[in-house]
Amino acid sequence: MHVILLGTAAGGGFPQWNCWCPVCRVARRDPAAAHPRTQSSAAVSADGRHWFLLNASPDVRDQLRLIPAEAPVGNRQVPIEGVIATDAELDHTMGLALLREGRTLQFWSTTAVRDVLEEDSRILPVTRAFADVEWRELPLGRGVAITSRDGKASGLTLEAFAVAGDAPRFARHEHPGHTIGLEIRSAAGRRCLFIPGCGAIDPALAARMAGTDLVLFDGTFWTEHELIALGISDRPAAAMGHLPMSGPEGSLAQLSSLSGTRRVFTHINNSNPVLIENSDERAAVQAAGWIVGDDGMRFEL
Repeated sequence: MHVILLGTAAGGGFPQWNCWCPVCRVARRDPAAAHPRTQSSAAVSADGRHWFLLNASPDVRDQLRLIPAEAPVGNRQVPIEGVIATDAELDHTMGLALLREGRTLQFWSTTAVRDVLEEDSRILPVTRAFADVEWRELPLGRGVAITSRDGKASGLTLEAFAVAGDAPRFARHEHPGHTIGLEIRSAAGRRCLFIPGCGAIDPALAARMAGTDLVLFDGTFWTEHELIALGISDRPAAAMGHLPMSGPEGSLAQLSSLSGTRRVFTHINNSNPVLIENSDERAAVQAAGWIVGDDGMRFEL
């Protein structure tokens, strides 16, 4: 299985266009000291040729350049086989409308995510005005073999599982499956977990992570009250559906016994000091055996 991190920042990217927090200031002053990042997305493939997007960010146009593709014979090329969504947040789904020129788009999501995109954000109706959107259901707790656009087996199986999180603030209703993680399996039995948004780690999730080849996990905030301390927001991390990295209940502490697994933080907010290359927070993450995700990172399982 091949995995590419296309974007590793949370909503707004890094540095965020209107933000001058201490971390964004470093990125603006010295990009080598805090690498710019686009909004969270990844791509997976069984063979290195047929790629599937994990979430479609507003930065999808530039992110697609990271996916290897041969020059087409004709005048058009669609370098992806489809999109798989973990939620209906704008930073994970606005890219669907930007992919409208593909004319036909395979899209996998839970029913809850589809309903929000249909009725609340209206991203699916907008996209369907230009392209055929072939929606495929991701049932919770059951593996689904995904196919390429030509109907052939991709060699990958998806299993969606619910994780703690909030439905988008513009969603009128909240139903099971509004925020999920994805377990991606190859025919050879390799496993990758993609969990860009997660508000808590329960025993079932910890057990699922154990023995997984690669975990791409929510790295949004460093502390629970990060945005409050900066005067940016009055909401703690938990109220936004994210588990911070640090602290006795943070992801680093809760997953300290996880071994034999490559662990990568993604969906990192612009305020998180781990984005600074030589920060104490970055050193703590690395000492715990984690990688701070960066755009363009590649993994082979």
